[in-house]
Amino acid sequence: MTAPATHRADAPPQQSYPTDGELLARVLVPYKQHCKYLKSAEVTAGAGLSGARCAFAIPESCYIDDTGHLNSVEVNIAYNQMMYYLVAKSVKEGLLTGFETWTLDDFWRHQLPDILIARFASNFRRPVNPRSFTGEMEFRSVTRRTPGGGSPFLHAQTVFRYQDVHGGRCDGEATLAFVNVP
Repeated sequence: MTAPATHRADAPPQQSYPTDGELLARVLVPYKQHCKYLKSAEVTAGAGLSGARCAFAIPESCYIDDTGHLNSVEVNIAYNQMMYYLVAKSVKEGLLTGFETWTLDDFWRHQLPDILIARFASNFRRPVNPRSFTGEMEFRSVTRRTPGGGSPFLHAQTVFRYQDVHGGRCDGEATLAFVNVP
């Protein structure tokens, strides 16, 4: 994440949306009960882009003995949950460029088969406590592409960061492709 921008008088105000419990529960339906890590998410938006500040808890790893720190698999699962919620809330509130024609029904139909992580990179700065940590994510850009006259898709650049109260930190970038879009 970048440092907060200096407020300009002509800059559009940021909108903020608290956690929508019903929407969060629906977003997490595809996950096994013990893999529902996202607990809350506040979405902010302005100028056609959106971001989220989230709280997570991973009581027990879903695939390995306790490592005592957040690991790359959990980083990816938490990112997916944060991203799915952010896109769903952005669609519901009309916040994100590229998704203006989407409805929540479109999101539910596309959630698993058509939202792809094309590139994912994370950097661990200090170990993060998986039992209680926060995460942030933001869309940096969304563009519609039609390669070689083929099917159009949305290409999105995102950044994310996780941290805990003890100074643990992990950050990264992900490129998303939304395929089979209307």
